[in-house]
Amino acid sequence: MTRPSPAYPALRMRRNRKSPWARALVQENVLTVGDLIWPIFVIDGQGKEEKVSSMPGVVRQSVDIAVKRAEEAAKLGIPMIALFPNTDSSLRTDDGREACNPDNLVCRTVRAIKKAVPEIGIMCDVALDPYTAHGHDGLMQDGRIVNDETIATLIQQSLVQADAGCDVMAPSDMMDGRIGAIREALEKNGHQDVQIMAYSAKYASGFYGPFRDAVGSGGKLKGDKRTYQMDPANTDEALREVALDLAEGADMVMVKPGMPYLDIVSRVKREFGVPTFAYQVSGEYAMLMAAIQNGWLDPDKVITESLMAFKRAGADGILTYFAMDVAKRLKAAS
Repeated sequence: MTRPSPAYPALRMRRNRKSPWARALVQENVLTVGDLIWPIFVIDGQGKEEKVSSMPGVVRQSVDIAVKRAEEAAKLGIPMIALFPNTDSSLRTDDGREACNPDNLVCRTVRAIKKAVPEIGIMCDVALDPYTAHGHDGLMQDGRIVNDETIATLIQQSLVQADAGCDVMAPSDMMDGRIGAIREALEKNGHQDVQIMAYSAKYASGFYGPFRDAVGSGGKLKGDKRTYQMDPANTDEALREVALDLAEGADMVMVKPGMPYLDIVSRVKREFGVPTFAYQVSGEYAMLMAAIQNGWLDPDKVITESLMAFKRAGADGILTYFAMDVAKRLKAAS
């Protein structure tokens, strides 16, 4: 927008930057603890933590420890955590049936956290990659990921998670029509208040590698996911995906990955004006941490700056592995 403006020296842009109080008055975007969603990885066992080698500072944790971490997150004011299971290899099958087990790792974790920390929101991934022997988000037939058959399984997965107490379903599988099918099933089974945060614009990205290590699907993946995840070259297609998911009943939408796709976040927010989220994915986290550990970047500056970029682009919230660290910084600064 072009506005009439005086010229230098009547206008000195640095006047509004001269002091902390002046900068605070004109700051356009604010990052708060309420913007953060913390993804955590869970494993079977008791009192267990396993380091994720490709994600420094991130661990897989057993259910009892996840409960304690959820309590800490709630005390810091983090509104929601997102659960991702590392399913034992013996439970991974071609049909991903463990996803529909009401006593699977995720469902047990949801129940335990809800019992101890009922005030924190819990988001559950709806996809089959943690449960399939081939590492794909859907069912495979003759080397092809089949859409409608996958949706039938995703519905059952969603229902057992909702029965366990999950607050927000997050379908990340990118099957066509799955949002409408899941919404209908939730409505019919007494889960009208369960929200859906659709991974509407999920790209076939190279930034997911560390996450696949964390959930144990990376070494199992046969082929790639380009037949169902989006082409990184496309932007208009993302808007079509978002429009379809909203029409089918999504309450919120997500763009994934995050920083390489801030243009998508901005377009989605401007076009639809709905709650829009972004995922600062494992590869983004790993890159920043590698540079921080090598002393090339200052963590006190770049972590917050990277998250502010999401807010500037229009994101209402961010899934980030830095959530606990940032929440502590924001609390200390308040």
